Amino acid sequence: MTTTPTPEEFLAACRVADEVFELRADYRAMLLVVDGIDPRATSAMADELIAAAEAHARDLLADGQVEDLPHVAAWREAYRAFGAKPQRTRNSLEALTRRAGEGLPRVNALTDVYNAISVLHQVPLGGEDFALYEGPAHLARATGEESFETISGGETLVEHPKPGEVIWRDDAGVTCRRWNWRQGPRTALSEGTRTAFFILDALGPMDDDALSAAADALVEELTSLGAEVMASRRMIGAS
Repeated sequence: MTTTPTPEEFLAACRVADEVFELRADYRAMLLVVDGIDPRATSAMADELIAAAEAHARDLLADGQVEDLPHVAAWREAYRAFGAKPQRTRNSLEALTRRAGEGLPRVNALTDVYNAISVLHQVPLGGEDFALYEGPAHLARATGEESFETISGGETLVEHPKPGEVIWRDDAGVTCRRWNWRQGPRTALSEGTRTAFFILDALGPMDDDALSAAADALVEELTSLGAEVMASRRMIGAS
């Protein structure tokens, strides 16, 4: 019988491989486990956040291009470092910021909140279902043999990352490809999620204080989705 780890045990076991820091010594991962979410909850706050994020994106892009925003540009450089083409596979921050000017996608209150925080704080941010993880999260460079489940045309397919690609994974396989490009359906948030796992990815243009502020904002907004929402966190950096 497998024992489900506590959020604190899970976070303590998560790791980032040295080979990732060799690509970007300025990389930091802020990991959050948020428990007590009511999957039936709705939030007027989510509507306000989405509107604020869309307005913020329009302001950011009023006099320039998405790719010139400091954190977006840094992630483009990081993608090139492991062989990805950022103009074809955009990091999640760039993809959301591009969409925000015309209107962010609406999914459910939980997903809407974290998408809005990503744009407002200009940080790549992924959310997954903590209960669906098999073992801790591990950021590493792929061998090319790992499995990544995805859906195409309504069919479940298994892909394999390219050797050297930066991937988030657990004991069962890849959970997110190309650092913060595409999450898989196996650990995806759903209407039944009660405990969520979030990854906020930072490079040099975002300092530790700004990263912590983004995490604080996410937790604060998620308190509207349950009467007893509690959060545990851990930041991992090269030092």
